[in-house]
Amino acid sequence: MQPLYHEYLDVKGDFINYDDFNKNFRLIRPASFNFAYDVVDRLGREDPDRKALLWTNPEGDVVEYDFARMMRDSNKAANYFKSLGVKKGDAVMVILKRHHEFWPVIIALHKIGAVTIPATHLLTAKDIRYRVHAADVSVIIATEHTSVVCDAIDEAAPDCPTLRHRVLVRTKREGWESYDEGFSAASDQWEVPTGDQYPQNEDLMLLYFTSGTTGMPKMVTHNYLYPLGHILTAVYWLQVEDGGLHLTVSETGWAKSVWGKLYGQWLGGSCVFVYDFDKFNAAELLRMIEKFHITTYCSPPTMYRYMLQEDFANYDLSSLKHCSVAGEPLNPDMAHEWHKRTGIELREAFGQTELLVTLATFPWMEVKPGSMGKPAPVFDVDLIDGEGNPCPPGVSGEIIIRTHHGAPIGMFAGYYRDPEMTSDVWDGKIYHTGDVAWRDEWGYYWYVGRTDDVIKSSGYRIGPFEVESALVEHPAVLETAITGVPDPLRGQVVKATIVLKPGWEGTDALKKELQDHVKHMTAPYKYPRVIEFVDALPKTISGKIRRVELREKDAEKTK
Repeated sequence: MQPLYHEYLDVKGDFINYDDFNKNFRLIRPASFNFAYDVVDRLGREDPDRKALLWTNPEGDVVEYDFARMMRDSNKAANYFKSLGVKKGDAVMVILKRHHEFWPVIIALHKIGAVTIPATHLLTAKDIRYRVHAADVSVIIATEHTSVVCDAIDEAAPDCPTLRHRVLVRTKREGWESYDEGFSAASDQWEVPTGDQYPQNEDLMLLYFTSGTTGMPKMVTHNYLYPLGHILTAVYWLQVEDGGLHLTVSETGWAKSVWGKLYGQWLGGSCVFVYDFDKFNAAELLRMIEKFHITTYCSPPTMYRYMLQEDFANYDLSSLKHCSVAGEPLNPDMAHEWHKRTGIELREAFGQTELLVTLATFPWMEVKPGSMGKPAPVFDVDLIDGEGNPCPPGVSGEIIIRTHHGAPIGMFAGYYRDPEMTSDVWDGKIYHTGDVAWRDEWGYYWYVGRTDDVIKSSGYRIGPFEVESALVEHPAVLETAITGVPDPLRGQVVKATIVLKPGWEGTDALKKELQDHVKHMTAPYKYPRVIEFVDALPKTISGKIRRVELREKDAEKTK
């Protein structure tokens, strides 16, 4: 049986180049689509032995799902949740780290028509209260394995009147329902809802709380057509293979997880590989790639950087066919080193929780390390200046999506219960990403930074990434954040806040060495005139550097 994604493309056959792809790629908008029924259950019936999921952990346990099992187990989970009173439209928060139970759980919720809210195990009681109140969460399904999230949930629960059930996976806890017991007792035969209880295309399917640099997390909504958009992500950016084994490194609480561990992979015919670790270890991950013969791989640049510290002579990585990178801008030197050792070019991309893969280095395209690539066919992408005018090649501007002809499949439906916040970024005709880039004469996009991160110094516009990229190439620098600090003559000057690698000391001599290094690596006017060494950088709960916090601290110092 060929991968199902073919049935949702308007044009059959292979594309011959990017222009053909960009012009002719069209997703069919079915009258009714539910990933659980139209992909998982269909494969469970028609291709039951096809591999769906291969899970392992550092202890060496292995769990495998074919689609027959995924259909049965999601049926059992759906029946159990139904017994708890979960129905269409109910908001259910799922905090399951990388546990294999996540997959039958989310498929079960899609079958019911509940709103799934994936969340990280790093949440505090304050975070739980905010999310439960904001989305009227009625059920939380969680794990307490090596985390204190259940303590946070218990602390928050008395203040959350909508929260009816706390369901615990794998272990037992006072005041909680046992998922394992309820799942075991449930039938593996599921009665598909009918009439208005059957989820419709425009119904709310997923809700993600996504942290910005300021304010409380936004609630990003996606409907039941959303999974189809990830055909672009998986098949044409990650290049998953029919019968292959794909690994995207992401905890299930983040949107990147459904980008790389679920929808597009199964539509593309690939099995999903899950390594359920608590602390990233580059050597362990390389061993997993070798042991399980991973064919396609994706992670943030930081993980590639750590893997490149290992001796590749100790690993057989010959199973790898395609490697991708996202989550933060890619340093070109690191990309060259990965290609040198593996023969595989790293394909970068840009997207947001609100979108799909929006810009990427797709097949047929020359890889330009450090570039995010070109626009995905479903998006009308452009760059505009502060006056709303299109930017010519070489000029930085905000990345926008034009939606004059309607929102494409996969684009968010707005921020939940917040039309004002939605209208601030999307007026129906233009969606503002808040990210700044420039485009070269060949149509490739190059990341600069967030709109509020760009530094204006002596008439120059300086993006933080280009300076950060230069600094991390120095052997002393583990991590850095570039911000602008007020200056009476230049308006702003570039400041580098740096975490050093073990064994290095933050001396004045090292500051001078780092400044000279940046002058050598990029345009001299971009060098950091101010350098501060710190033990750690402030970050959001999703691990993104909070440059706004650094700017606020510097502003306080000048008062």
